[in-house]
Amino acid sequence: MVMRFASLGSGSEGNGLVVEAGSSRVLLDCGFSISETVRRLVRLGLEPSSLDAVLVTHEHDDHVGGVARFSRKFGLPVYLTHGTHAAAAREHRVFGEIVIIDSHTPFSVGDLEVLPYPVPHDAREPTQFVFSDGASRLGVLTDAGSSTSHIETMLSGLQALVIECNHDLDMLMGSTYPERLKQRISGRHGHLDNSQAAQIVANIDRQSLQHVIAAHLSQKNNRPDLARAALATALNCAPDWVAVASQTDGFDWRMLS
Repeated sequence: MVMRFASLGSGSEGNGLVVEAGSSRVLLDCGFSISETVRRLVRLGLEPSSLDAVLVTHEHDDHVGGVARFSRKFGLPVYLTHGTHAAAAREHRVFGEIVIIDSHTPFSVGDLEVLPYPVPHDAREPTQFVFSDGASRLGVLTDAGSSTSHIETMLSGLQALVIECNHDLDMLMGSTYPERLKQRISGRHGHLDNSQAAQIVANIDRQSLQHVIAAHLSQKNNRPDLARAALATALNCAPDWVAVASQTDGFDWRMLS
């Protein structure tokens, strides 16, 4: 069985990540319209009917904005925590079939084993995920303001890691953003900066990593070369080995062996 993953797009204007193992395929978050989601899936050689489920990390619009309509249109179950569902419901988001998950309890979607874990972020019950086919593991960490020992335990020994490098702290603090917004983004429940992401990578067991991808970059307060350089230092590798997920194109299929 081969495990692979690809991104529809990553950033404040919309997020979506496809993970596949064997005959099972899930979409993690959907911050795009139905037509845009379909277009981006087709770019990866997929149709909506080939998906088995949509998983949601939290209720912010760039992650959940397209989930309700997309899931209803294509009859897909939506997996999310009770807190995320309650927060989304307050915004009048009506999902089709709902599967409530616990942020500490693994579950399966066909051939994919999914291990959720909680993260510090300014949302009701935010959850990130590790995916496994029984042999390889992909870890995803976006939308977290700080690290925890549990996060680093969950991300140790992976074969692939998609990790948030939202901003360069100096660029953020020198930006025209209001001071309150700067503090929210850089706070412990905000978003990881390049150096924080690099520190997480430095702290985990990274010996088995085949892919590391910087994700959720701010288009105003970061640059791909800065994110790559920070992670490359932690990985002791060349910067061009580190990939970057873009807002417009995400990234193409990555295989795990």
